[in-house]
Amino acid sequence: MSGDRVAVAAAAVHVPGIAPERLIASATEPDCGPDEAHTLLGRKGLLFKEPAVRIAMCAVHRALGLPPGRPTAPVPGAAGTAVVVSSNLGNVATVCDIVDQVRAGGLRGVSPMQAPNASSNIVASSIAIRYGFTGPNLMVCSGATGGLDAVRLGALLVRSGRAPRVVVVGAEPADEVATRLRADAGLPAGPSQGMAACVVLAPAERPGGVRLHSVRRHRAPEAMPADGPPTIRLACGTGSGGGADEDLAALVNAGYGATGVLQTALAARWLADPASRPAGVDEAAEAALTCGSAGDGFATARLYRDGAGT
Repeated sequence: MSGDRVAVAAAAVHVPGIAPERLIASATEPDCGPDEAHTLLGRKGLLFKEPAVRIAMCAVHRALGLPPGRPTAPVPGAAGTAVVVSSNLGNVATVCDIVDQVRAGGLRGVSPMQAPNASSNIVASSIAIRYGFTGPNLMVCSGATGGLDAVRLGALLVRSGRAPRVVVVGAEPADEVATRLRADAGLPAGPSQGMAACVVLAPAERPGGVRLHSVRRHRAPEAMPADGPPTIRLACGTGSGGGADEDLAALVNAGYGATGVLQTALAARWLADPASRPAGVDEAAEAALTCGSAGDGFATARLYRDGAGT
């Protein structure tokens, strides 16, 4: 799928407990965890919201450059804006909790306030409702490739004219149930308070900026070519092409369904703003991203800085 007409208009990463300079310097203070999300989002509307919903909203809030607090009206450009979210474990704790309650006391024991959270689409729908987005609303739960699958769907919505802007989000929680499931599946534990990332895709109407070239699926991991222009490489089990530290590589790989969006956000910011690159990430005109697993398959994306001679 070619997507040269798709620009990455904005990007943000929200990983509580990780120093901002380790990522994309999108904030000057450490990101708030799910329990402190009200400091960025405002208190109203967060009651009964899943941890994954809260940190996903934080990532969207930062990507859109909004001031702290709940928007009192649809945000600028909300009409027609689509939402695509990738999360494999976003509401798994609620689903398990409801099953336990039904087993113990039947349906009467289930609170009506829990019902909306039983839908896997709760993350995407909550974002759309909060910010007034009226375009297509999609939830992706496709395993380790989910993040780049979501980016691909977002690009398709832009290229087909179905949406003038797409907010693509990846979010995974770190509650007890999600952590146990990850451990049972042999997946990395991930940050202690979960992680989220957001990229905003839009038509590339003006020269310059960062563009999404392509996203594609494949069954086996592929070696990234060493030749060509300087390239930031974010791949399964590796750091960046500039030799970024192993802790950062481990963080990226621990994203599970959020990994592909996290990779895209990091690469877009590093391509656009040299000052945002952490130590070890050299200046580059392109980025090559890959995520996935032997069981779920793999996805690869390419981004480039327009006008950089690529």
